[in-house]
Amino acid sequence: MSRTLLDLVRSFADTHADRFGAASTPIPRLTAIRATQPGELQVAVNRPLVAMLLQGAKRVTIGAETLEFGPGDSLLISADVPTVSQITQATLGAPYYSLVLELDPVLMRELAVEIAAVPGDPRKPVRVEPTDADVADVALRLMRLLDRPFALPVLQGPLLREIHFWLLAGRHGSALRSLGGADGHAQRIARAVAMIRESYARPIRIEELAEAAGMSTSSFHQHFRQTTTLSPLQFQKQLRLIEARRQMLADGTSVSSAAYAVGYESVPQFTREYGRLFGKPPARDIRRAQMAA
Repeated sequence: MSRTLLDLVRSFADTHADRFGAASTPIPRLTAIRATQPGELQVAVNRPLVAMLLQGAKRVTIGAETLEFGPGDSLLISADVPTVSQITQATLGAPYYSLVLELDPVLMRELAVEIAAVPGDPRKPVRVEPTDADVADVALRLMRLLDRPFALPVLQGPLLREIHFWLLAGRHGSALRSLGGADGHAQRIARAVAMIRESYARPIRIEELAEAAGMSTSSFHQHFRQTTTLSPLQFQKQLRLIEARRQMLADGTSVSSAAYAVGYESVPQFTREYGRLFGKPPARDIRRAQMAA
């Protein structure tokens, strides 16, 4: 009997998931996710991605908008934006499973030239839609490759290109075309976001970011907020706090060491801002997260 995409993701994730539920595949940018119980709120600044939910349910909030998605749905994030997410349905007998593909902007640029634009609102950076059949079919063929490692070097490239093609040609295309524009506003803001990601621990002048984006300061502020929903300073602050949480949770770094490592000069200020973002002071948040893991 032919194995479904859920069968293949379940088999791989059950075997390879780390203690956080993520199972990286040998295919670049492709990760299987597994959870056996509803999770706590997770704050992240995501890179553009598509997440195909196969079993369970999840809630994602961006700004004032909350999206619910379940089996057969895909979550699309088409810009570097902050999200608050929570797995809402998962049990030991019926775990949560999803397959996440981080999108390749180079492929998007190549393909956008060849594919006609599709209707839709390109300004909505996070959306939930039913998974396209063509996208699910390529995802299935990608997962099948994991049982044939000798074929990966030859076939994974064409299949990754194909799944990007169907995403761009399908219902998500209007949002994704901005990733393919060589010098559009989204790409200019992406250059500034890349600079913040690389240098989040040091002070960065707005003029420096605007220059990287090739915009005036006022135009940069406007387009940065439109794209990410945050100001550049808020974006950098969230990156710092998210990275500090990762260091404390994954590496056992102390609160003060994590605060200084991500660029804070004051531990009390770090503690206050951490609590506002994650809902608890850092030490208490990390203890609870470790007990739940």
